[in-house]
Amino acid sequence: MTVTKIVGLPQSGHSDALLAVRDLRVSFPSEAGRVDAVAGVSFDLQPGRTLGIVGESGSGKSVTSLAIMGLLDDAASVHGSIRLGGRELLGLDDRAMSRIRGKDISMVFQDPLSTLTPVFTIGDQLVEALTIHGTMGRRQAAERAVELLRLVGIPRPESRLKSFPHEFSGGMRQRVVIAIAIANNPQVIIADEPTTALDVTIQAQILQVLKRAQEETGAAVIMITHDMGVVASVADDVVVMYAGRPVEHASVYDVFAKPRMPYTIGLLAAIPRADRRDAQPLVPIQGNPPILINLPDQCQFADRCPIAIDACRDDVPQLEAVLNASNDDDDGGGHDRDSEHQVACVRAAEIEDGGTIKGRPIFPVPEIAASDLAQVPRGERKPVLAVDNLVKEFPLLKGAVLKRRIGTVYAVSGISFDIREGETMAIVGESGCGKTTTLLEIMELAPQHGSDIQIDGHSVTGLNKREIRTVRRDLQIVFQDPMGSLNPRSTVFDLIAEPMRAFRYSSDKVEKRVEELMDLVGLNPEHSDRFPAAFSGGQRQRIGIARALATNPKLIVLDEPVSALDVSIQAGVINLLEELKARLGISFLFVAHDLSVVRHIADRIGVMYLGKFVEYGEVDAVFEDPQHPYTTALLSAIPLPDPVKERTRERILLTGDLPSPTDNSPGCRFVSRCQLHQSLEPDRQARCRDETPALTGVDGVHVNACHWR
Repeated sequence: MTVTKIVGLPQSGHSDALLAVRDLRVSFPSEAGRVDAVAGVSFDLQPGRTLGIVGESGSGKSVTSLAIMGLLDDAASVHGSIRLGGRELLGLDDRAMSRIRGKDISMVFQDPLSTLTPVFTIGDQLVEALTIHGTMGRRQAAERAVELLRLVGIPRPESRLKSFPHEFSGGMRQRVVIAIAIANNPQVIIADEPTTALDVTIQAQILQVLKRAQEETGAAVIMITHDMGVVASVADDVVVMYAGRPVEHASVYDVFAKPRMPYTIGLLAAIPRADRRDAQPLVPIQGNPPILINLPDQCQFADRCPIAIDACRDDVPQLEAVLNASNDDDDGGGHDRDSEHQVACVRAAEIEDGGTIKGRPIFPVPEIAASDLAQVPRGERKPVLAVDNLVKEFPLLKGAVLKRRIGTVYAVSGISFDIREGETMAIVGESGCGKTTTLLEIMELAPQHGSDIQIDGHSVTGLNKREIRTVRRDLQIVFQDPMGSLNPRSTVFDLIAEPMRAFRYSSDKVEKRVEELMDLVGLNPEHSDRFPAAFSGGQRQRIGIARALATNPKLIVLDEPVSALDVSIQAGVINLLEELKARLGISFLFVAHDLSVVRHIADRIGVMYLGKFVEYGEVDAVFEDPQHPYTTALLSAIPLPDPVKERTRERILLTGDLPSPTDNSPGCRFVSRCQLHQSLEPDRQARCRDETPALTGVDGVHVNACHWR
């Protein structure tokens, strides 16, 4: 690790900067050459403020945070300056950094399960965090541990101290990690993607906990995330990173309302919005981020930028202040601005509000042909999939050798819906609600007793293996992880050809069809002899879609197909699905936890809670007039990429514990967490507890399962 003296760098605009990072550069050795993961990051962090660092995968966000914490591998070469409260951190050995980590500066990592030690109780780990710096004894630390768990919203904190990490849900584990992070009242908290793997309702709770922790400790926070909605919700200032460099740095209001870097403009244009009824396609950023080895001295975004000119390739542009139309102490919307607007773009001065130059958008909206089926009333379109009273139960067994049944897990409890030609049906809900189980039951084509599944008007009940095999031509699936679902030892040609070979297509037909499919999903047919590792994440997902299309199915099941992709890549895949639906008249059954994506792509939506639909209907009707209390809470928790809207709207935070999926007693399953139930009179509350609500409303348009809506 090397520390270089910084000469000629701009000094902090504030003398009270708590954390000052100057020209931070981090590189790693590799077989292909030196990887420049971070190439010149500078910022100041003030007490009590939150800095959001955003960008695509590989942009250098997490490496920056690990460099600040002193947690990089010994092979990393680190240059620059990191000063905490005036003290230089670079150059300190691990023992010296250990006295600072957890006390003056702490970190909340993305995966709480790998952060917590599985063989120690929650209490032991909290007490260790409190006593390791010698500030208090074990008895005082135990009392403080209870206070911390209560602060972050853990119920019954006294008893939960004795629990192990595996006994907590994902959201509860993240709360514990936050409790450990704030245990010693640190000056700086770094949160690295703290909500990425969480449901939207749990994400809202975690962000609220972080905000409360910041208020309690007065700490400054660095929020590292790819979710622009989270940034809009919590950040005061934003640094946008690309290829290891900061390309825009401004107040959160300026970044969202007046972006001046084409990359930032592209990111915002690629985000689906849950608060808009918008039929326009998303705007993807073409191409992929560069590999950070032997990069040329130029703007690294130039190869993907629609407005790049020769000057962009002359040198690496540095952050320079730009003048906004209202570049004063107020952003024009009544919000104070403490940071100047800096952009690394030679054409920044030409860019207007709204992401245009001379009135023309930098990223024009792509055109997608309208579907002919969109003009046909839904009732006149043929059902592609019809599910009637779908039930899936799992036996709950006990015993290592002689197993005995001690209960039943009610995973899916009697849901019914249909999907018509050229239609997208989405199923949403928290983890464990039964979404994926529903998909797997449909793909299995073996419904339990009393259930029925019809494909293209034909029931699958009672079909033999040969008949089931024929039905499978019309039903295909695309999985969440494109790399995990593709055989790494098969070429793209073999991967796409596999379903056709299974149905004994001729070699000539297979070869022609593979070429057609690669062209259809936006891949170069000349690359069919390459292996999956040679493609980016978005391209691999396109390979999975091409394989699903191989047998001309009538329905494709999509299990979180874009959740593993960066937002700019995600937009291209979503547009592809929309185009396929329009051109081929294909139908989709879509499961996702990102409700913004669902709003953009779905025609109908089923909101699922513990194995049942609590609301079902046309997507615009559900989003604009949510009727079930659970749906209302779910939609209110979606972070909007608009700091003004995000900070002024009402948010419903769910409290209470989830009931056990083994409990099938009468009553509303949501009653223990329902905000409406708490406001009802006792006799109405009794009905919620004792009587199971049925779906009521306008059948086929909008129904919900609540007694009082």
